[in-house]
Amino acid sequence: MPFDVAHARGLFPSLGDGWIRFDPQAGMVIPDSVASAVSRGFRQLGASARGRYPAARETAEALDGARRAIADLVAGHANGVVLGPSRSVLLWTLAEAINPNTWLSGNVVVSRQDDEQNILPWVRAVDRVGGTLRWAEIDVETGELPTWQYSDLIDQNTAVVAVPLASSTLGTLTDVGDIAARAREVGAMVVVDASSAAPYLPLDIDELGADVVVVSAERWGGPRMAAMVFAEPRAIDRLNTMSSNPHAVGPERLEIDEHQGALLAGLVASVEHLAGLDETALGKRRRRLTTALEGVNEYLQRLGFYLINSLDQLNHVSVIGKSDSRVPLVSFAVDGVGADTVVRRLADNGICALADLPSRALARMGAGDFGGAVTVGLGPYSTPYEVDHLVRTLGSLA
Repeated sequence: MPFDVAHARGLFPSLGDGWIRFDPQAGMVIPDSVASAVSRGFRQLGASARGRYPAARETAEALDGARRAIADLVAGHANGVVLGPSRSVLLWTLAEAINPNTWLSGNVVVSRQDDEQNILPWVRAVDRVGGTLRWAEIDVETGELPTWQYSDLIDQNTAVVAVPLASSTLGTLTDVGDIAARAREVGAMVVVDASSAAPYLPLDIDELGADVVVVSAERWGGPRMAAMVFAEPRAIDRLNTMSSNPHAVGPERLEIDEHQGALLAGLVASVEHLAGLDETALGKRRRRLTTALEGVNEYLQRLGFYLINSLDQLNHVSVIGKSDSRVPLVSFAVDGVGADTVVRRLADNGICALADLPSRALARMGAGDFGGAVTVGLGPYSTPYEVDHLVRTLGSLA
């Protein structure tokens, strides 16, 4: 059954304010079910999960439910799900939890396509103890991350390979499986940031070949929380504990402090929201997630290519990076008009977009030479009418 965008839009009452949201990198629109779950959670889940009284048990159940929800999202194991306030915190924690001796003669491979959240923790880790940092470069024409270069970048001394599943600015997808296969030959840990892909694609940590997958809930309409999922939960026990609780076991060993119960409730509701984007989907949550996200992907692939083709019709607009393998995130430049001016004009016409997102990929592709890049992205609530309004507004800048 085709994806029902009208049904999806009905899950977001805030869309009634008339604004067109093309800025999912700043956080997808929050559905009513998530807002309601967080509100109830603030009233009911204020206790510590470590207590022995009923309110504490409810918070502990919310924590367990959040781990199981994320496990369903990535087809992982609940006891391998580490929760935290953001990608940055989780990846900093992971980098610190790895034995420092690992870096003394080791190296880390990062990419120009990745967000800073999956670059800086590794940069600081190797700098602190004298390790080596290696960079995977992008194809400046397509914005893709060629996998052939990893045959040279990864060697017997490689400890970590950090790679994005999808670019947050260009939308281009990476063939993580090829990279993971090479890393597996030398025993390197593959850390995949799937935050920009999670709202659009069914995820399977085993199919990716990743050791660790990181996702950010705000990217699909959840609260500002993130999760770091280990393909093999026992791998957590081989890392240094980072928790303030000396008795922490399992994923809690990498959780610095306790979680807010209301946000845990919102996290569960946000995964349920994804599973409910297709109201005809049946079965357990993992199956419903797969069905719903396959429908979302099919719909937004068509709408995304319609957006790119429409932008290409504007002589004064240049799309940055043109890959056929992508999620519906696009960056472009307008000839003779700075990115800040473009987003102000879009805002004057009721359109939310972002200017000059921090991106090593955009910098490498020369976005600064055109006055900066404007980045837009689609959500499950986006429509062809909204795309047309964006394109008409950009046309008026000629």
